[in-house]
Amino acid sequence: MKYLDEYRDQHLADKILQEIRRTVTRPWVLMEVCGGQTHSIVKYGLDRLLPESVELVHGPGCQVCVTSLEMIDKAHAVAQRSDVIFCSFGDMLRVPGSQGDLLLLKSRGADIRIVYSPIDCLKIARQNPDKRVVFFAIGFETTAPANAMSVWQAKRQGVKNFSILVSHVLVPPSIASILQSPMNRVQGFLGPGHVCTVMGYKEYEPIAARFKVPIVITGFEPLDLLQGVLLTVRQLEEGRAEVENAYARVVRREGNRVAQDLINKVFEVCDRKWRGVGSIPKSGYKLRWEFRDHDAERIFDVKEIDTKEPSVCISGMVLKGIKKPHHCPAFGKQCTPEHPLGATMVSAEGACAAYYAYGRHQELPELSPA
Repeated sequence: MKYLDEYRDQHLADKILQEIRRTVTRPWVLMEVCGGQTHSIVKYGLDRLLPESVELVHGPGCQVCVTSLEMIDKAHAVAQRSDVIFCSFGDMLRVPGSQGDLLLLKSRGADIRIVYSPIDCLKIARQNPDKRVVFFAIGFETTAPANAMSVWQAKRQGVKNFSILVSHVLVPPSIASILQSPMNRVQGFLGPGHVCTVMGYKEYEPIAARFKVPIVITGFEPLDLLQGVLLTVRQLEEGRAEVENAYARVVRREGNRVAQDLINKVFEVCDRKWRGVGSIPKSGYKLRWEFRDHDAERIFDVKEIDTKEPSVCISGMVLKGIKKPHHCPAFGKQCTPEHPLGATMVSAEGACAAYYAYGRHQELPELSPA
């Protein structure tokens, strides 16, 4: 536990908190971009240790949560086919679509399998030549290299019955979209450490300069996050707006060039719908034309689907940092991990799931009877 414990040291955390209190002179609203950061913040109560003038709001950095309802429904349409073996990471099975989830379809006889890597699907495809094997390729830039590799290998090895349903989204355009919103309150960002491990942080520098907001690339342990808050607040107090790397043990400015090259060979940038947010230009990946024979969306022609989102769910506002989970009238009542209305309650990185897992639903005041 050595390499975890040193980033959870209470004495060091107290010192950083004291420095934050000495530095801050006015209210600031910061957004942690990544869902993993949100869970750490809520788990360790970091948002409650900060001075009241520093507010943390939660961003769109949960790959499960932002997968569009339309794409979930497309996945269901493909998975129900008798000639398909549909493969997915486990965290997608309970994400609600317009009519149930993948786990419900599996209980009704659909061949839906949990895998731990898209490469596993190539073996399944070779073992089942009479079936069409489809992998649900969701995620941010972090998961793109592995998904690209599966398609690259399928093409190279001639595995023709394997395809992926692509729903990749990109972080920088989502940050720009938040900052352009007339409802935006965010003044600084704790940047996504895992994404920047792959992509580096050069893409964030024009955003910081254009919108005059500090972006501090931050890890996931308590000291990582507190240090990220300190550096962000320090920039705001000094009137600076730069990209700083507070996760230097993992992240380099240029990122992982090998992974980037593979992504660029297999994928190209496209417009993408985000659940609860809407369409963001140039915010996703799609397969390049030369890999069209492994594009499930083209193969199965699932292009036009009518979707239906629960009207009470405010997950979109949570993902944009406008509201917090406890502001939702359904949170902890109609919407629970056992009976989720939105993806933010299902995902291991969802803000609503974090609030529920660490007991904040139990702190809600009881509503008086009408």
